[in-house]
Amino acid sequence: MYAWARVAEIIKPKNLEGGLVVGGCDGLPFLLREGMEVAFVPPQTDCPRFGRVVSVGPAREARASTRLVSFDSVRDIAVAEALSGCSCLARRGDLPDGFEDGRKDSYCGFRLVDEVFGSLGTVDEVIDNPGQRLISVVGERGRVLIPFVDEFVRGIDEDAECISTAIPAGLLALAAEPVAPPAARASESDLYAANGGGERPNED
Repeated sequence: MYAWARVAEIIKPKNLEGGLVVGGCDGLPFLLREGMEVAFVPPQTDCPRFGRVVSVGPAREARASTRLVSFDSVRDIAVAEALSGCSCLARRGDLPDGFEDGRKDSYCGFRLVDEVFGSLGTVDEVIDNPGQRLISVVGERGRVLIPFVDEFVRGIDEDAECISTAIPAGLLALAAEPVAPPAARASESDLYAANGGGERPNED
């Protein structure tokens, strides 16, 4: 089990001081609370990668499960605008037990079909980490970790339980790895570094 989970999405900036309209995602209720640290993904240029929730208040939006949220690292509207559309990851240890029971995006068991390479296998999990979100697929090539971004994921047919992708050949070669038993699987820090996360900066 990985240490981070995607629990919210940033919808839009709300005010000049960096306040953001944030909503629950994937069928989850609103889970952010004051003092909670989150990671913003995918990382944005010249924007903080982490933030701590300073305040949570009513957003007065039509969409349910939205709140007006202030983060200590988002202090102006320019940064707030750049983070719009990003996801918020929270540490599982900061979340209530059973919080994922109502999640709608597990995609486990979905087939993954690439427009060039054809069927790559079956999704065995979606991995949330501060570097980027990943789809883990197991098939004839072993386990393949594919960035869960619009550039590569072209469509999701929930009725057919199929994910369509367009993956560059070089990325596919780098992403494939032999299927290992659970004890030998990469740690969260290994995945973070392997996918461009590097070492987390010291923000003290």
